[in-house]
Amino acid sequence: MTTAPPRPPVTTRTTSVLLLLAILAVALNLRAPIVAVSPVLDTIRADLAIGAGTAGLLTSLPVLCFSLATPLASWLLARAGLERGVLVALGVLLAGTALRSVDGLTWAIVGTIIIGIAITVGNVAVPVVIGRDIPPARAGIVLGAYTAVLNVGSMITLSLTVPLAAAVGWRSALLAWGALAVVAAGFWWAGTRGSSAQAVAAGTAADEESAGPVWWRRPVVWALTIAFAGQAFAYYGVTAWLPLLLRDELGMDPSAAGLSSSVFQISAIVGAFGVPALLRLFAGPRPALLVVCAAWALLPLGLLLAPHYWAVWCALGGAAQGGGFTVIFSIVVRKARGLTESRRISALVQGGGYLVAATGPTVVGAVHEATGSWTGPLLVVVASVATLTIAGTLAAGRPAVSGVSGWRSRTS
Repeated sequence: MTTAPPRPPVTTRTTSVLLLLAILAVALNLRAPIVAVSPVLDTIRADLAIGAGTAGLLTSLPVLCFSLATPLASWLLARAGLERGVLVALGVLLAGTALRSVDGLTWAIVGTIIIGIAITVGNVAVPVVIGRDIPPARAGIVLGAYTAVLNVGSMITLSLTVPLAAAVGWRSALLAWGALAVVAAGFWWAGTRGSSAQAVAAGTAADEESAGPVWWRRPVVWALTIAFAGQAFAYYGVTAWLPLLLRDELGMDPSAAGLSSSVFQISAIVGAFGVPALLRLFAGPRPALLVVCAAWALLPLGLLLAPHYWAVWCALGGAAQGGGFTVIFSIVVRKARGLTESRRISALVQGGGYLVAATGPTVVGAVHEATGSWTGPLLVVVASVATLTIAGTLAAGRPAVSGVSGWRSRTS
């Protein structure tokens, strides 16, 4: 006797809109608290009487947490569930934001680490929620919107932290961004309440039905991890050093170089929404991935061969970095054979990728210091993009497992 599969959660237009708003509200918190430090870093250094290396920990430690805290994030989400786990993470994020603004370097470091751990939970959870609760026809668009809002949050804090700090001081300016976590918690509670029990039951049933190798032994999982490592290494390496490169190569003053490098960040929104369109246009993710990789490669190669067209190369590279995140996690959603496996793959891909990414600024800077030019660092970025291309092509090219449509259709 065959048991009928669990019925999917009942959804309405209102609940779908609330869920979308919840996802986007959480996304605003997953980069903004880290980036907010950058425009006031000199002020923080002077106030705390610390060197540039120590001050850099306030931006590099969260990226390291994205890797090292991933097992903890996965455990929390397995025990508490996606819905409660994200709510807990938002509360922890608010606490970390408050601690970072307390007087003294120790509290700044402790708060920064807590922020990194909290964001890691959101990094792992949100793509899984999208894969579970958003209908397959719209999942790519929602994933693109999520990626775009990550960059929107960064741009908001980059633009407004300095004027806030001028008015109320850097501590209160950084603390003010905790309001985003409060707002996100409200939207997340409203958008996900009542859906978790049925969705988890459906996901568990689908997991039990899945067959094949143990999830971490699947070649596609490791190909995705390597691909994301290439993507994230290139992103953080370029983000850290692009302003200085523009200053050295084009003679820009520091403020103009910083403003010009923002083209790289803003253009990510184009890629985040462009990749879902490409995924709908083509039968599989491989063509979209190759377009992303080609645009990524044009950034370092263009800066090497024709640096005066920097705006074009930064725009193309920026669109690629936004699209790269989207296409990799769209492949994760396609390849996972169940809810639990989706969470585990997402955790491994991000854990391994961000561990490599945390070395990006250091490696690129060390090569620049050793060679005295920007040719070597740009070639390092080319190698990173090549890694993304090769591993991503292998992952995208493998046929989808038979269980994919099953678990998604029963939980969307």
